[in-house]
Amino acid sequence: GGAVAEQYKVPMISPTATNPLVTQDKKYLFRVCFIDPFQGKIAAKYAYDVLKVRKVAIVIDVQQDYCVGLANFFEENFKKLGGEVVAKVQYRTGDQDFTAQVTAVKAKNPDMIYIPGYYNEIALFTKQARELGVKSIVFSADGSYAPELIQIGGKAVEGIYFTNFYDQSAVTTDIGKKFVEAYRKKYGKDTDSFAALAAEAYLVLVHAIEKAGEPDPEKIRDALEGIKSFTGFMGEFGFDENHNAIRPVVIQTVKDGKFAYVDIVKP
Repeated sequence: GGAVAEQYKVPMISPTATNPLVTQDKKYLFRVCFIDPFQGKIAAKYAYDVLKVRKVAIVIDVQQDYCVGLANFFEENFKKLGGEVVAKVQYRTGDQDFTAQVTAVKAKNPDMIYIPGYYNEIALFTKQARELGVKSIVFSADGSYAPELIQIGGKAVEGIYFTNFYDQSAVTTDIGKKFVEAYRKKYGKDTDSFAALAAEAYLVLVHAIEKAGEPDPEKIRDALEGIKSFTGFMGEFGFDENHNAIRPVVIQTVKDGKFAYVDIVKP
């Protein structure tokens, strides 16, 4: 989609593409989600400053660029803050047995395990880690946000932390509250990150069209590029020079078998 948008010079906004390369050197591509380097940086800062973590083990899915990138960004920033990475272990998408990885991590007794991956492997890893007596904090990223994390992990994933884009219980803006009410009325259920980001992408595009004054792609693109402070559902966000959203990061956990809000970190 991005290549087509560039070819025909039509602005395009992605709700959920977090890889930095998506908008790199692209004139017409924008995104309302934060990018992986920013997510990794915030996770490192929160772990070090708030959770008081000093020793970390990093567990990486080497088949996923998303996971490798986040792990690298986290490690770089955590070390800058003065933290120590005591172990780095690898796994592959689809792995079921994490005994070797858990054993290697347990031997280093880290304060925290950073495992930026997807819900299936994170749930299995955490479950097996708890079964083998690992008590370290487990911290993940937005890829873990899915009901299946709790369905697979059960009580083992209670207390896991992860970074995310949105939490309905932390919505404070008027537009955010209206969105929650309208969504419930329409669909009969609570909002989630995907719905919120898609809605924010729509709203910021409408704002840019209104600002442009006419349905001209170049003027709309210029209007989008000029947005530095737009009121979204979790607060203000805007676009940087690479058209990436600079926005608050939500910290969530699993509590009593449900996703729960912990904190919000402003950029």
